[in-house]
Amino acid sequence: MVRSLTSLVTLAGFAWVASPVVAVSRPGVDARTRRRADVPITDPASHVNLFIGTTSSGHAFPGVTLPHGMVKVGIDTDSPDNHAGYDSNPSFSVTGISQLHDDGTGGSVPLSIFKLFPMASGHCEAGNVLETCDCDINSRKRPRKTLADGSPDDVAEPGYFASNLTTDVRIELTATRRAALHRYTFPPGTAIPRMVVDVTNDGQSSNSNPIVHIDKDTGRVTAGSTFAASFGPGTYRAFQCVDFKGVGFDLGSPVEFGTYLGNSPIRGLVDGIQEYTGYRSELGALLGFKTNGDGPTTIFARVGMSFISTDQACQNAESEIPTFDFEGTRAAVRAEWNELLGRVQVETHGVDDDTVELFYSSLYRTHISPADYTGENPLWQSDEPYYDSFYCNWDTFRTLYPLMSLHDPENFARIVRGMINIQQHEGWLPECRGATAKQWMQGGSDGDPILGEFFVKFAEQAASLQVPADALYNALLADAEDQPPNWNLQGRQINAWKQFGYIPQDLVEPGGANTKQVSRALEYAFGDFAISQVAKALNKTADGQKYAKRAGNFANVWNANVSVPGNDSIVGMVQPRFVNGSFGFTDPRHCSPNDPTGSTCFLFNQNFDGFYESSPIVYSQFVPQDTAKLIELQGGPEKFVARLDFIFDQNFFDSTDEPSQQIPFMYHYANKPGHSTQRSRQVLAQHFSTATNGLPGNDDSGAMASYVAFFLAGLYPVPATKQYLLSSPFFPQISFFNPAFNSTTTIITKNFVGNPGDGTGGTVFVQNVTIDGQPAKSNCFLEWDVFQRGATVELTLTDDIEVSCGNGTDALPPSLSTGGFDV
Repeated sequence: MVRSLTSLVTLAGFAWVASPVVAVSRPGVDARTRRRADVPITDPASHVNLFIGTTSSGHAFPGVTLPHGMVKVGIDTDSPDNHAGYDSNPSFSVTGISQLHDDGTGGSVPLSIFKLFPMASGHCEAGNVLETCDCDINSRKRPRKTLADGSPDDVAEPGYFASNLTTDVRIELTATRRAALHRYTFPPGTAIPRMVVDVTNDGQSSNSNPIVHIDKDTGRVTAGSTFAASFGPGTYRAFQCVDFKGVGFDLGSPVEFGTYLGNSPIRGLVDGIQEYTGYRSELGALLGFKTNGDGPTTIFARVGMSFISTDQACQNAESEIPTFDFEGTRAAVRAEWNELLGRVQVETHGVDDDTVELFYSSLYRTHISPADYTGENPLWQSDEPYYDSFYCNWDTFRTLYPLMSLHDPENFARIVRGMINIQQHEGWLPECRGATAKQWMQGGSDGDPILGEFFVKFAEQAASLQVPADALYNALLADAEDQPPNWNLQGRQINAWKQFGYIPQDLVEPGGANTKQVSRALEYAFGDFAISQVAKALNKTADGQKYAKRAGNFANVWNANVSVPGNDSIVGMVQPRFVNGSFGFTDPRHCSPNDPTGSTCFLFNQNFDGFYESSPIVYSQFVPQDTAKLIELQGGPEKFVARLDFIFDQNFFDSTDEPSQQIPFMYHYANKPGHSTQRSRQVLAQHFSTATNGLPGNDDSGAMASYVAFFLAGLYPVPATKQYLLSSPFFPQISFFNPAFNSTTTIITKNFVGNPGDGTGGTVFVQNVTIDGQPAKSNCFLEWDVFQRGATVELTLTDDIEVSCGNGTDALPPSLSTGGFDV
């Protein structure tokens, strides 16, 4: 629910009044809220830097969206590496302002559809005549102005984006869930302020069957087109509705209008449709308006979006932005972000500003995807929520949803309901999805641990959160038991999994390309573990035992006789296996930064080596459900620790990819949590910052953001369990307010003295833990009940890295082979 900026909110134990909107001039300029140690951060949006990761393939989205909003409005540049539309490198020009984007994706460039573009003097020749205007994307694009430091003259904050073009046109943007509001200010002397409404340019030049219509009396433009999915075989159709309004004057009817094909505007043509004969030309509308006297002319453009129809796009715009109230819309977006981000409070005393900024910016990006498309599902009728932009579960199941569990169960519940509804209509849980189109799976059925994460944490609250337990469990069973017609899009290659307990490398059967056999097997095993956890929570004892046993199938791809070339001390590795039970061989360095062949192991049908996007060395660590068994397979704790050190010291750890994310925290299982603390801090110091190139790779729909947020919070999750591995936070105090329980849990570091800049050493290692004044059973993990009931956790820190998890068998984090996990 959007709250006004003056609403009184009880948050994290404080009653506070949200502060007025703070205009952030640019990241790096210190306009952020300062506070005393005992005062909550009432405007966390002022600590969000939206430009982090907007160059160097971070693909972060800096435009405007609500938490999980469908519309993500922002400028597009002509960078070849613009998966979120934007690139903060000022050498790239602006090609348009699109209404839909995704955050931090790979694949082909997604969305970036229905661009608007303001045309001022210089865009039209021959006496400024409409027929001579440059409408196509390459002719109309213009650079941004730059500041003294050479950076582009762009501003971004939650709820607002602005940019200044070299044509002296100013662009300002805000949004609601399904509509965007643009404000364009044209410079004095502009004879005819013109707007291009581009129908056909998406991120891939993939459109087909476009339509456009201009209402010559009102200037309303309605349009639609079909576009290709960016990471799969499908297509989607989208629609827009654009209305224009003068700011401070009556805009009236357009003084000129027409549709264009290619770069040829046709005056007075109100309908445009393009039939292709092997050649795609650009199609759109061009409108010119009267000016507001001799001074600047400011014009609103309100854009409704829909995946249903142009009529619904218009209804969305009219219902969500009825009065073209730019500042009110902007304030409402910021208020919604502040309420959500403010559920997590950090104490900033003794902490540098960049750390606070990195934390809240990361927390912000975990709430961009998936997107709430409720009411916009063209595939079937349902009263359930519909979420899209699962891009992909393989990226996000590890950390994004466990972070939502801590502070945002309502949105989490709606996402789960939407996933269940997809399974009920399509047969299997969604895996990778964009703009209503199925896309290629990266690994196993990784929707399973997402549903498992929700139910294990919120079984008692599921009914009040409107998540039906029986439907959730049936959705999991569909993945676990039923083979889909194409397991490259949804579900699993389950018949082979049930027959062999692994995916044979040489098995050929209809239903999909048989690739990624080893990495899929590891993820199938973890998915079965998640199902076993849900079964236990539902008192389905036999199912719980069945799927827990199948969760142990990871051992079926373990070859004890494989070593790393040049290092015989690292022995034992997951490897491909054949139908007859014998093992194949994949070089343990394959797909790693040290791969002598330079292989990437991306999603290619010809990738027959058994692994996806990471090496056998890294994948051999992925058994979150039974790390104790993994330690046994690797020769005991000492050899396990030596292997982890080898992964880091020999550059096999890959900060850009999700399979490596848990590795810094795995020392916990060998009773060396101090080493986890140091490695996780070194990862942040070496690979992440608040700079525009501050992400080492794609943000992956918030996967990178959520893992950074956890590391900064001194926590790491074990999905579908009630455990969070514990380290020390980067703050003297951090608290999580959970509205499902109306509880606040606060983690306090009693002797916090700051964070070493390089992540090495310092008084940061956890020596002792108390919960509500009582000794905790472990220094290495927290149970979910700490967050459920609300508690005060106090950490005593030391500079001795050789701390332990504590005394007793219960001090080490649990594993299946050491008794399993409580539910």
